[in-house]
Amino acid sequence: MINEQRASMLHGVLLMALFSCAAFYIGEINFLKEISLSPMIIGIILGMIYANSLRNHLPATWVPGIIFCSKRLLRIGIILYGFRLTFQDVLSVGTAGILIDIIVVTVTIFLGIAIGKALGMDKDLTLLTSIGSAICGAAAVLGAESTIQTKPYKTAVAVATVVIFGTISMFLYPIMYRTGLLELSAQQMGIYSGSTLHEVAHAVGAGNAMGSEVSNVAVIVKMIRVMLLVPVLIILGYWVALRMKKDPEQNNSGKGKLTVPWFAFGFLAVIGFNSFNLLPTAAIDAINYFDTFLLTMAMTALGAETSIEKFKKAGAKPFVLAFCLFIWLLGGGYIMARYLTPILL
Repeated sequence: MINEQRASMLHGVLLMALFSCAAFYIGEINFLKEISLSPMIIGIILGMIYANSLRNHLPATWVPGIIFCSKRLLRIGIILYGFRLTFQDVLSVGTAGILIDIIVVTVTIFLGIAIGKALGMDKDLTLLTSIGSAICGAAAVLGAESTIQTKPYKTAVAVATVVIFGTISMFLYPIMYRTGLLELSAQQMGIYSGSTLHEVAHAVGAGNAMGSEVSNVAVIVKMIRVMLLVPVLIILGYWVALRMKKDPEQNNSGKGKLTVPWFAFGFLAVIGFNSFNLLPTAAIDAINYFDTFLLTMAMTALGAETSIEKFKKAGAKPFVLAFCLFIWLLGGGYIMARYLTPILL
């Protein structure tokens, strides 16, 4: 019986792996590479197509394997994401990049919570959208989802919002910079881009379009924002515990239990290990490729739990929230890069 359950679970995992292989293959299309559309995003789209077409025609016993990908593999993927960072990267951009990142992340999350409350939005969906906009798009949404344990369709909706506005920003920033609309130096533009663009892929894509001087700074500043995911998830764990304590219906014991995001500490530990440069570049590249595949499987699994009906249930409010945060990042980030950076440099 146990062997049968494991076999059925393996079928679900292999299905997600197959979709992920397809996402990587599709991601090699030139147009998609030019707009820096990562396999993770393609994966969630494929998962959603599956959810709204073939899902009801496959054995229900495969579902545990899909859930395994959206939970366990997701956390492993977040931990391995740390191989993209080193503490040396943080020091190289100085006080300006670090402080502006902290301000952007803090203000974006609290502003998002305030706007979401004003719109009467679901609290979990508000948090996911705000954290995704504040830190690193889909990866941050996935990290937050693992901490608050919300419904998969909310994760998919939040990812959709940050992808849409992040992609718009990726095309908009180079245009504004090249036309002289933004009166920023290359370093200021790098800090602006890294501290406000949603996805790491967006920072890389926009940076490359503006030249290496901008790109190098943008990617480092962006990765510092990724590191801020750790303290945000720890604080989020405390918030979840307090929410459970105030609302006993969410916890059968009636006591708030602290949800410690251990994978966040694993993420930080990997960054520390990577800072010693003990592994060759080829090994790091291989790990990052494998990590992207794991995260793509997780994204695909989340998409597989998302139907059109659930998107309709979420309504337009998450997109309104994401648009408001997009405007804040566009305007507020520019003001800080223009006027705060010279003071801190």
